[in-house]
This record gives sequence, C-alpha cells and structure tokens, in this order.
Amino acid sequence: MRAVAVAALLATASAAAAQPANGVLLVAKPGILDPNFSHAVVLVTRTPAAETVGVILNRPTSIPADEVLPPELPSGNYRDQMYFGGPLLRQVVVALFHAVHAPPAPAFHVLKDVYLSMHPDNIKMLLGSKQRRYRLYLGFSGWAPGQLEDELAADGWYTLPAEDEMLFRHDTAGLWQELLDRARSRRASLRGRGASRGQAAALDCAFSKVILPPR
Repeated sequence: MRAVAVAALLATASAAAAQPANGVLLVAKPGILDPNFSHAVVLVTRTPAAETVGVILNRPTSIPADEVLPPELPSGNYRDQMYFGGPLLRQVVVALFHAVHAPPAPAFHVLKDVYLSMHPDNIKMLLGSKQRRYRLYLGFSGWAPGQLEDELAADGWYTLPAEDEMLFRHDTAGLWQELLDRARSRRASLRGRGASRGQAAALDCAFSKVILPPR
C-alpha cells in the first residue's frame, strides 16, 4: 500500500512540475482537535488529480537527519532540523526547496521558484550542495478530492496567500500565532465591510479555489 501511494504521488508530481505554481497556506483554527494539525500552518498545493498535498511548516523535530536518510546520501551537508510534514507516510523524506528552473525529477510547483518533492533524485541533488535553500520533512499532509473544500466550508481553517519568506524561517515557534492574528484581522476586515461570519468562511473557501484551481 505504501509503495503504491508513493508511486502515485511521484507520478502526479511529474505532471505538476510543468504547471503554474498554486500554493496556499492553511492556518489551523484554535478549535482543531486533531493533534497532527493543532496550531499548524500547512503549505499546500493542488495535484493534477485534484488532491491537495503539502507539509506542516511549524513542526520541527529532534530527529537527526542521518538517522532517517539513506547512508549513501551526504546528510552532513544538511544543517537544518528535520520537520514533521504530516501524518501520511511518516517514514518518507519530503523536500521543500528553491530552484530557478524546474528540477529534472518529479516535483510539485508550489510558488515561484519553490518546489515540493519526495523523489530521491531531487533529495540527493539537494544534499549534494551546501549552498541550496531547502528544508526536509518526514511525511506529508494530504486531502482527497473535495475533502479540504468540505473542511473549509465547515470553517475549520483560515486561508492566506503563501509567501516565500515564511517557508524557511529558522524559528517557527511564533508562526502560527502570527498568521492566526493576520487571518483574524482579515476576517474582521471582511466583517467590517458587512460580511456575515458564514460569508467570511465562504470567502475563505472561495479564496482557496482561486489559489488551488482544478488542474
């Protein structure tokens, strides 16, 4: 089952690499009880199969890179922490990285010059350099077609545009509160212009569909 899931994700990433960037941030509301996503900020993108995948930006771990990377890879070049990307395939290493040109191996195009990939060739390329800007995650987050839209319609998340400067912060401890405050301010502004709470939640859902259009 795990091999099939990884193969499917690699296949969709290959198709996504040539597509326009379409990343968005999900900011968990305080009422989310799932421990995987409590106080989480998730960078997500839409796959060609209409699934939504991404990584949690603010879950650093204490796991050394050399404990999870294959021994043949130069893990010593990786100076950052390993992050928890989400509850799916937790033993799989996923990379979020900058690249001026699309990488040769399959990857999701998340933002301008920013890609997300679990392909071993991309991870080997990144680890082979001390100059690349990237971060490694264990596992990833994912939603089936329509699932995230349902959660947004139920007012489970705030959505915000993804910005490059947020993706590789050294200290992510205050990221959730910062973005929660920003999202609440955005909601308050909408309410101040006459939108009801339900309408504001609907606008969050509509915003996600603009940023994450069906491919």
